[in-house]
Amino acid sequence: MSDSGDRSNGNENGDRHSWDRQSWRERMLTKLGLGRKKSLRDDLEEVLAEAPDPAAQSEAEFTPAEQTMLQNVLALRERRVSDVMVARAEMVTVKQDIPIGELLQTFANAGHSRLVAYGETLDEPVGMVHIRDLVSYLTAEAKAVQQSKRGGARFKFDPRSIDLARPLSETKIIRRILYVPPSMPAADLLVKMQATHIHLALVIDEYGGTDGLVSIEDIVEEIVGDIEDEHDDHEARIVALGDGSFLADARASLGEALEAVGAGFETGTLGDEVDTLGGLMVTLAARVPVRNEILRGPGEYDFEIIDADPRRVKRVRIFRRPPDPPKRERKRKPKAQDDTAARSAEAGSSADVDKRNDNG
Repeated sequence: MSDSGDRSNGNENGDRHSWDRQSWRERMLTKLGLGRKKSLRDDLEEVLAEAPDPAAQSEAEFTPAEQTMLQNVLALRERRVSDVMVARAEMVTVKQDIPIGELLQTFANAGHSRLVAYGETLDEPVGMVHIRDLVSYLTAEAKAVQQSKRGGARFKFDPRSIDLARPLSETKIIRRILYVPPSMPAADLLVKMQATHIHLALVIDEYGGTDGLVSIEDIVEEIVGDIEDEHDDHEARIVALGDGSFLADARASLGEALEAVGAGFETGTLGDEVDTLGGLMVTLAARVPVRNEILRGPGEYDFEIIDADPRRVKRVRIFRRPPDPPKRERKRKPKAQDDTAARSAEAGSSADVDKRNDNG
């Protein structure tokens, strides 16, 4: 037992001395600029950035889909709530006093399962309403008690007993919602949503106003890509017209516009400041442009505002700028003619002076 303990102590001392020598060596290499500076995250990013060789790929290698998702997971660390949120202008919301009948219609048109409810303005949010809670409420309201022939009571589904004019605020189905700043890391918000079981968050600016909206789906899509279901709109946001121009939804990204329009469409340095066509229009005009206004683009294309309201641009027509008319050059008279004309004018002027003197 003593020998075992001595051997154990000896091994521990040897390991400690070896670790000390290794640490000293690493410290010296680091000071000389030769040490290992990259973290495991950096190494993994480099490995994932390398294009896989299909011929040499084994079962232990990452598939292209796995490689993309892992890259997205690593990139999620740098993403903020403001990068993944739905802008305020694109939010679908309802007032807390909206009648139940109108709320049903709003859900049908929006294609969302959750809607933000607010008071007087969108800067006064009160929570959210889930379509599942609304269906449960309508089902409970439609249950009517009916007496059976045997004297017992049974429930009968009777939609006529539902008061569709009843305000949402009286149904008690408005749920709590999360409030987060735009600078919050998206990964932290995902963890918070999982912990609180609240999958919708309002983005609040420094003044307490509503800046945007983030759902758990928005964050998950940053990892796995776009998740489309039967309610998603598959219509193209940019449509080519027959005259060579394009009709675009202002929510289309600049990348979509570049892909649809092609060569000649440029954003210049403005592309670093905004992400959508609507944002580009506002930046070019330095305000929210009005309907039928023409804006000159930085490339070969100009923009016509087809539809807009005081808050945002809705639709834009992109058309190639007509070529500038050639500049007309004035023909100069030959120098000899210019001198002759000048001498004639001078002679005429002298004759007029002499004539006035004679008359005097």
